[in-house]
Amino acid sequence: MAAAYPRRELHVVVDNLSTHKHPTVRAWLERHPRMTLHFTPTSGSWLNLVEAFFSIITRQALRRGNFPTVADLIAAIERFITAWNDRCRPFTWTKDPDTVIAKATDPRRHKTSTTSDTEH
Repeated sequence: MAAAYPRRELHVVVDNLSTHKHPTVRAWLERHPRMTLHFTPTSGSWLNLVEAFFSIITRQALRRGNFPTVADLIAAIERFITAWNDRCRPFTWTKDPDTVIAKATDPRRHKTSTTSDTEH
């Protein structure tokens, strides 16, 4: 991605794994100061839902499919999303907002992009 946009400041949202702490990754980030990583919260529920949807669309519409062109792939994805939206139901949160906020702001929890021992 950095090579594709050589003269732009880049902000990348990544899952909160520890890969950004690996010496090779840290060295790469030091050589590319215009790259800023933003880490999702541990067990970020919205991201989990996105990952679940990608898994569903992969299993139900794409895996073992035959898409000779990009247009065919896009059409298959759009058909799936249209059918999905026709039968979708609202997601029901199981935790109240106060519980979620209290857990997210607990100073004992692992920090993400504001952790002082990371350089990004």
